[in-house]
Amino acid sequence: MKYLLRLEEATKFAITIYLSMQLGYGPLIYFAFLLVPDVSMVGYLINSRTGAYIYNVVHHQSVALIVSLTGYILNQPHVTFAGLILLGHSSMDRMLGYGLKYNDDFKNTHLGWIGKQSEAKV
Repeated sequence: MKYLLRLEEATKFAITIYLSMQLGYGPLIYFAFLLVPDVSMVGYLINSRTGAYIYNVVHHQSVALIVSLTGYILNQPHVTFAGLILLGHSSMDRMLGYGLKYNDDFKNTHLGWIGKQSEAKV
């Protein structure tokens, strides 16, 4: 099942690259912006609860779809592209095993514990 879910996320990731190219943004621009959503980790400087909340809002795929659709409906390609970046980034994260965060620990995600301690915590 784990590999099937990763394939699903890889498909979403590929679709976001394709759609951004259809908007006129080349792959270099796409990949230049791909890690921008990780700026949301700055909330962890306050505490893990705030960090998890901000991180999860930015990495939630429904938020990405709402941003993309809003940009499409309003005919704003930059907004549509921003939504595609959010969706592509969260798909890439989930494909690599990183999920939405619980507020107790950065390494505790909806996909399970991440890192070297993951076997010990399960």
